[in-house]
Amino acid sequence: MVGSRDIQIYSVADLDRRIRRAVEGATPDVWVEGEVSGAKSAPSGHVYFALKDEREDAVIECVMYRSAPVRARRLIVDGARLQLRGRATVFAPRGRLQFIGDMARPAGRGALLEALENLKNQLLAEGLFSPDRKRPLPVHATLIGVVTSASGAAIHDIAKVAFRRGGVRIVLSPTLVQGPGAALGLVDAIDRLERIAGLDAIIVGRGGGSAEDLMVFNEEIVVRRIATCRVPVVSAVGHEVDVTLTDMAADARAATPSQAAEMLVPDAHALRQALFQLRGRMLRAVRGQLAEDRAALGALRVAFAQFRLTIAEQEQKLDELGQRLEQAMGRGGTRRRAETERLYRRLSVRHPRAVLAGSRAALGPLEERLKGAARARVVKARSRLSERLASLDAMSPLGVLARGYAIVRTFPAGNAVRDAREVAPRQTVSIRVHKGSFSARVEDVTADPPVQDCPLKEPS
Repeated sequence: MVGSRDIQIYSVADLDRRIRRAVEGATPDVWVEGEVSGAKSAPSGHVYFALKDEREDAVIECVMYRSAPVRARRLIVDGARLQLRGRATVFAPRGRLQFIGDMARPAGRGALLEALENLKNQLLAEGLFSPDRKRPLPVHATLIGVVTSASGAAIHDIAKVAFRRGGVRIVLSPTLVQGPGAALGLVDAIDRLERIAGLDAIIVGRGGGSAEDLMVFNEEIVVRRIATCRVPVVSAVGHEVDVTLTDMAADARAATPSQAAEMLVPDAHALRQALFQLRGRMLRAVRGQLAEDRAALGALRVAFAQFRLTIAEQEQKLDELGQRLEQAMGRGGTRRRAETERLYRRLSVRHPRAVLAGSRAALGPLEERLKGAARARVVKARSRLSERLASLDAMSPLGVLARGYAIVRTFPAGNAVRDAREVAPRQTVSIRVHKGSFSARVEDVTADPPVQDCPLKEPS
């Protein structure tokens, strides 16, 4: 047996420091590539996350302090594939291996996130997320099925809220909600609940967790099973910020399991209060209607009590109306006869024979006046025509030629000659006189000297 003096005993802090020095010495600043998972930003500005190797089952916890560049910290989102520079160390307070990153750069899209996005687009194209296929939730559910873990907090929250709000029965179909085999377990749990007669709705969900913990609610078989469930389904997975494909395929989404119970179970106390208010309004309305009916009935009784007097009064009114009618008919006949006589007199004056006679008498003078006007118009037109013919004859070129003048034109162009310089000796010209024309040849050209403008002098 070895004595205690030969054994070197370390404290936990010493051991942590030795391991830390060993890890940091073995892994100086290096670049590591992986897919981001479970990213969380702390109020201090530090970002905590994990890097996963999707090809192998390997994960390393990471942290990027707020001293790192803001651009690098913004790249850390769930599903992103990054290349992270830093060093490995041991966090002594918890004895946990972690990687401290100080720089990050994108290395392509994460395989899990890409697969999830492809599945989402496929189901969206098939119409599984269409609002048209979502069914309304039951107003007064009496039997609700719950698919979740039997040991989780979700079933306790649902039961607590449901039993507090009203009388309802809850059937738990327990199953795993994360890890291997959880997807098939969820499908089997829904199958078991569907076989229960009288089931009103199903709540599928669990409490909060990391993105990996909630990944089973993104499995295709789970999403398709929820979409084909025969009763309305409420998805209550994680917290309000967590969104899974089951939330999109379900008929309704609840931020938490407690809210799912509130959506399906009406508040009995609130219903009773509303019922009491409606009862009071109904009683007041009935009382008011009865009072109006009693008043109307009293008025009818008074009226029918004196029906003979009422009938006599109506008969007297009828007699008076008859007399008024006879008088009105007599006055109307008199007015009609007077109007007929007046119209007859007007028609007699406008009889066709009288109208024709008057027209003939007025037409005789008009005919003589028309003839006189026509003769005067013809004389005036002839005088105007003679004046215009005289003006035209005075301006006619033939009149000028008749006085001995002639028109000389170049041959063969036919342009009128106005200046002696427009022709040349031995050039043939055409001469037009009053009667006929002839050709001539130019022997000599003499141009007149230019005329000097003489200024006019005012008389002295």
